[in-house]
Amino acid sequence: MSTRFPAAAATVSEPALSAQRPRRPFASRLGSRAAPYLLILPACLVIGAVLGYPLYFMGHLSLEHYGLFQLIRHKGEWIGLKNYSQILHDHLFWHVVARTLAFTAAAVSLTMVFGTLIALLLAELGSKMRLLLTGGLIFVWAMPVVVAVAVWSWMVDFEFGVANWLLTYLHVGNFNHHDWFANTWSGWAIITSLVVWGAIPFVTLMVYAGLTQVPQELVEAAATDGASPWRVFRDVTMPLLKPIFVILTSLSIIWDFQVFNQIWILLNGQPPPDYFTMSIYAFTTSFQQSEYGLGSAIALVMVAILLIVSFVYIRQMVKIGDAE
Repeated sequence: MSTRFPAAAATVSEPALSAQRPRRPFASRLGSRAAPYLLILPACLVIGAVLGYPLYFMGHLSLEHYGLFQLIRHKGEWIGLKNYSQILHDHLFWHVVARTLAFTAAAVSLTMVFGTLIALLLAELGSKMRLLLTGGLIFVWAMPVVVAVAVWSWMVDFEFGVANWLLTYLHVGNFNHHDWFANTWSGWAIITSLVVWGAIPFVTLMVYAGLTQVPQELVEAAATDGASPWRVFRDVTMPLLKPIFVILTSLSIIWDFQVFNQIWILLNGQPPPDYFTMSIYAFTTSFQQSEYGLGSAIALVMVAILLIVSFVYIRQMVKIGDAE
């Protein structure tokens, strides 16, 4: 009897204990599921209040013919999807889309490459040099866009540009009174360099922050096994920093796709069509040609492209989170 009772007691007591185990109330379980949505609700409300009505108004405006006459009357003429049909059949629109995508791809690629290289350099420097270089990066990042463009505009000025003087002094060529923006390729090279220069500090500091979290044991083990620095970065560091790279790439695409100030100020507020991006194209159509409905349609197409690109990268981030 003494050998049977403990086993019997155990078999009887387990269901009894599970039946007597307190269950969480339904309200508590519902609250735990709703908690994440409640936490982001204030941010969603603020974003909806700030962006919701302007997007609605711009969408409504894109379905109307709204010129100067309609602006004076404060009433547009409903034309449905004709604005979208007009821009989709406009060769200039497709040239602007292709140019914007090419510029964004070049700027984002250069920003990520140079930002990562400088971050790797920061990880190898001593404390004093790291502090000096970090201070310079923060100074560049904190500089207002208008000031930065003014400095670059002075550097490549037609008459007094220091870049022209330096290249001539170094006998690279005769750059006296050289207009960098007369040639589209050199002009876009200046614009891309300016945008990349301003974006590198943020990428560098974020990648460097990620590098400080990489376990040194893995890096040392790979180096001990004979892996080259490139193999160590590709096989050890890169996979660990993949979430950071995805976030930085998506943010850089959003920022560079809608670049406006750098181009507008460098070209004195009169960019020719060869320097149109989608943001400048929408602005000039709306406020210089007084076609506000057509400009709104261009702007909404731009927003749609950004949403598609953002969705792709957000999906990648979700996949990374699920894998972890």
